[in-house]
Amino acid sequence: MKAITAEWVAKAEGDLDMGLLGLRSRKSLTYDAVCFHAQQCAEKYLKAVFVEEGVAFPKTHDLRSLLNLMPDRGESWEALRPSLVDLSDAAVTLRYPGETSDREAAKNALATARRVRALARKRLRLSK
Repeated sequence: MKAITAEWVAKAEGDLDMGLLGLRSRKSLTYDAVCFHAQQCAEKYLKAVFVEEGVAFPKTHDLRSLLNLMPDRGESWEALRPSLVDLSDAAVTLRYPGETSDREAAKNALATARRVRALARKRLRLSK
């Protein structure tokens, strides 16, 4: 694995860890932050695959645009499309007043991030 790919993976894992910690927090409700970190985890895992496979990608946080760049995405990746669209939209709208997340949405966001993680790690030949 390329060193830069390993850096993307490490950053993705950090975002997943932060999302999981946020979901477990009892002192403050951090559901918006959980959704944001879930989106960041998914984005960074997609970019790790691209870097490893030599796929150029633009500076974007839009997961649907990034998914379109995935070579050989197959059914498993395509099945994620609706969840990735929701995750991208949530990560943007939740940054501003007027929109908030709840526990269920945060759990769903983390579930999507974990599904992206599993597919990416398999493709990168990493252990679970």
